[in-house]
Amino acid sequence: MRIAPVLGVIGRLLQIFCLAFLPPLALATWDYFFYQAPLLEIAEFGGAMVLTWGSGWLLSRLFEKKPNFRRAEAMAIVAGTWLVIAHFAAIPYLLSGLSYVDSFFESMSGLTTTGATILTDFDAHGRAFFLWRSMTQWFGGLGVIALFVVVLPQLGIAGRQIFFAEGSSATTDVISPSVRGSAKRLWLLYCFLTLLEMGMLHLIGGMGLYDSCCHALTTMSAGGFSPNPASIAGYANPTVEWIITGFMLLSGMSFPLIWVGFTRRPKEFLRDGEFRFYMICILSATGGLAFLLADGMPTMESIRIGLFQITSLISSTGFASVDYAQASWTDGMRVLLLFAMLVGGCAGSAAGGPKAIRILLSLKFMWRELTRVLHPRGVIPLRHRGRAIPDDAMRAILNLVLAFGALELVVGSVVVLFGSDLITGFTSALACIGNIGPGFESVGPMENFASLHPMAKIILTFGMWMGRLELLTVLVLLHPDVLRNLHWRGRRP
Repeated sequence: MRIAPVLGVIGRLLQIFCLAFLPPLALATWDYFFYQAPLLEIAEFGGAMVLTWGSGWLLSRLFEKKPNFRRAEAMAIVAGTWLVIAHFAAIPYLLSGLSYVDSFFESMSGLTTTGATILTDFDAHGRAFFLWRSMTQWFGGLGVIALFVVVLPQLGIAGRQIFFAEGSSATTDVISPSVRGSAKRLWLLYCFLTLLEMGMLHLIGGMGLYDSCCHALTTMSAGGFSPNPASIAGYANPTVEWIITGFMLLSGMSFPLIWVGFTRRPKEFLRDGEFRFYMICILSATGGLAFLLADGMPTMESIRIGLFQITSLISSTGFASVDYAQASWTDGMRVLLLFAMLVGGCAGSAAGGPKAIRILLSLKFMWRELTRVLHPRGVIPLRHRGRAIPDDAMRAILNLVLAFGALELVVGSVVVLFGSDLITGFTSALACIGNIGPGFESVGPMENFASLHPMAKIILTFGMWMGRLELLTVLVLLHPDVLRNLHWRGRRP
């Protein structure tokens, strides 16, 4: 694998990414002149923009015109871009007084749409700070690389390998013959739904324009950051909760399926087995939770609360309308929340987690193996959307599910070894690797990750990174075949 071309592409992308600092810089400038906000906020985002562009310019000197990337190099560009951009996105946090570990944690949590936070004093930061937190999640929602695929052809780079290295779980729905066309249409849909939610929150929900903007950015990205320390519960507005619930549901759905369903084939929603499984999980968990909350026949309030929490966690958004860490929430209720966290959203969505399609196909595989015990000579193919699932694809799915569980076990154990209790350790690992956000106990919905040991935060930060890239993209780069062939520019067979 050639290192120089990979760094060259990352440098070009950094030069583009520096433009992302313009909106919070503009807001910081506005607040300085009209609301006497500290001048430091302008310096935070102005300095971040300059440092990002300058570093990108230096790295871009290594760029090769029309490089022919190999598979490992495409994966390295994806993994490296997320890692490098997370460091530069952390500059405003670092300049605002947070430590390096906390800044990197918060930045990675944003870009991976995890939503876990280390902030303890929300009043210490201005509006530009929280707008930037929301924007990092919005950029990460469909993938930074998926956005850059639109501009990669301008650099003379074919984006197909990079797009599929980043979108490894993308659905097979074809929304455009070209990768660039698909990325453009997905971002068009993404922008439209974000603006629609912002308008509904402001005009129907009565939420302020700034708060509406921040929450629209972090809902459609399945992120969960909020400028309110109490999340959605801090607004005490049932209308807002219903609106956000609807858009969280959409954020966990396959965006290509949404595009195809709304533009060409509405019946595609009912034909899609993953979507049906996703909805069955939401409705069954919501019904059970609403029943437990009402201690009998569900009421409209218990349905609203239950549907919000289940949709929030299954889509990996992580908003909370109540504090489910309170003693009034029984272990039975929390089991249903844990169930939602373990399922995850649909492939091709902004959601994290193992993905509903992998859970569904794993269950089908288990059922087939049980059936084969009774009928050893039977030919029982696995099918999805009318097509047989090849054995190699099923093997890849099982490998990823196994890797997800193994990484959660390892990271959870490490967090516990650094002083956390068992529930905090393992739910924080699940929340970070699944890009969900809140866990239980001391990392619950109204708490934060600030109290964890610095080394635990670093481990969880890399867990977010690996979880967002669906583990294998990173693990493949650690394979001996890749490490043995690392070189600067030269070509090796």
